[in-house]
Amino acid sequence: MIIETKEKLLGALADPAVNELIIAAPLMGMAGFRLRPGQRLVGGTKRVTLQFCPGSDGVQMSSDNSIANLAITCDDDRCAIWNDAGVGRLGVLCLDNLRVTGCVRIVAEGEIRDGHVAARNVQIESADARGLEGRPQGYGVQVLPGAFTLWNRQNDASVTITADLAHLCAGSEGRPVKGSGIFVAGAGFAGGRLVAQRVVTGGVYSDGGITEGTADCIAGGVFVVSGAVVNQVHNESPVTTYGPNDMVLDNWGTVDSWVADGNVTSYGSSGIGFVNFGQLNDLLINAPIETFGRGARGFNVYGGTVYRAEFDRIVTHGDGAVGIQISRPVGDIVVRRGLETYGGTGDSLVKGVVTRLPAIALSVRLGGSAKNISVRGGLRTHGATIPALEMLGNVERLDIDGGFAVSGPTA
Repeated sequence: MIIETKEKLLGALADPAVNELIIAAPLMGMAGFRLRPGQRLVGGTKRVTLQFCPGSDGVQMSSDNSIANLAITCDDDRCAIWNDAGVGRLGVLCLDNLRVTGCVRIVAEGEIRDGHVAARNVQIESADARGLEGRPQGYGVQVLPGAFTLWNRQNDASVTITADLAHLCAGSEGRPVKGSGIFVAGAGFAGGRLVAQRVVTGGVYSDGGITEGTADCIAGGVFVVSGAVVNQVHNESPVTTYGPNDMVLDNWGTVDSWVADGNVTSYGSSGIGFVNFGQLNDLLINAPIETFGRGARGFNVYGGTVYRAEFDRIVTHGDGAVGIQISRPVGDIVVRRGLETYGGTGDSLVKGVVTRLPAIALSVRLGGSAKNISVRGGLRTHGATIPALEMLGNVERLDIDGGFAVSGPTA
C-alpha cells in the first residue's frame, strides 16, 4: 500500500491484509509505531523521511520485518529502530539504505529464542546511547552500548542470533555519536551467542562522554563484546574516538579476521587504538594507529590471544602511552613503518585500575610472550628517561630493522 499521510499509515498498520507499507511522502510529527510480523516498511523511489515526536521512540520491529530506503529521525537518546522482546523469534530482520538520527538497538531478550539480523548501508548521523539499558561487564569495567547495538542477552547458551552487517556508519568527523559506535555482543563468557558472518563499517566517530578519571567504564568505536563470534570485521574507513576511556577498536569476543583500512585515531586519555581480550586469529591494520591522550596506548593484548597481527605504523603522544604492550602469549607481530612515542611516564587505565606506565615503544611484560616480533622502521621514544624496549617476557625471534632511538632527557 502506498502511504502519503499519517492517517493512512495508522490505518495500514491496523489492517492485517497489508504487508508492505510504501512511504511516498515525508511524514512529520509521528508517534512511535510497531510493525506486525511479516510487514515491510520502505521508501518509495527515493529515501523518504519519517520524523518522530520529541520524546518518542521510532519504529519497533517484531519478526520477519524489513525497513529500507528511509530517513528516520527522533531524539538522539531515543531508539529510532528497536525490537519487541515479547515475540518468540526474530525471524529475519532486514535494515537497508537507512539514514538515522537516534539509536538502532536490536536485543534478543525476553521471549526471543532465535533470529537473523541483516543490515546494509545504515548511516547513524547522530545518537546518544549512554542512557540505554544494560552494560556488559568484564575485566574490571562496564561497556557503554552503541549507537548501533546488536546484542544477544539471553543467558541460555542454546540461544544463537546470527547476523550479517555491511557498511555501518556512525557520526562524522567532529560530530561523534555519544556512547560506543558499533557494538555487537553475546551474553558474556557463558550464555547466548551472537554469530556474525561480517561486521563491515564505514566511518565511525564516537565519544563515550565518560568523566575524566573514571576507572570502571569504557566505550569503543567498534566493539566486539564477549559472547560474539565474528568471521570478519572490516573497517573500510577511519574509526576515531574522542573521549576518556574510549577504545577505538576493541575485541572481547572471537574473531577470525579483522582488517582496518582507514586511520585508527584516539584523542582521549586511556583511549587505546586496538585492545584485545578475546581470541583473534588475524589482525591487519593497513593505516596508522595514532593516539593523543594521556595513557592512550597503541596496541595491547591483556587477555586472550592474537595469533598474527600486522600494523602499518603506531605513534602515541601522551605520557603513559605505550606503543605496543603484550601481557599474554601471542603469535607473530609485524610493524611495517616503526613504533614511536612522544610521552613520558603517566597514568593509564589497565583492566579497571589506573596504573603508572612509561611510554615505551615496545613492551613485553611478565606473562607476555611472542613467537616473532618484527619491526621495520625502528623503535623511537622522545620522553624523559623512557627506553625504547622493555623485554620481561619471552620472544623467540626479535627483529628490529631501523634501530633504537631515545631522544628524551636522560633517556
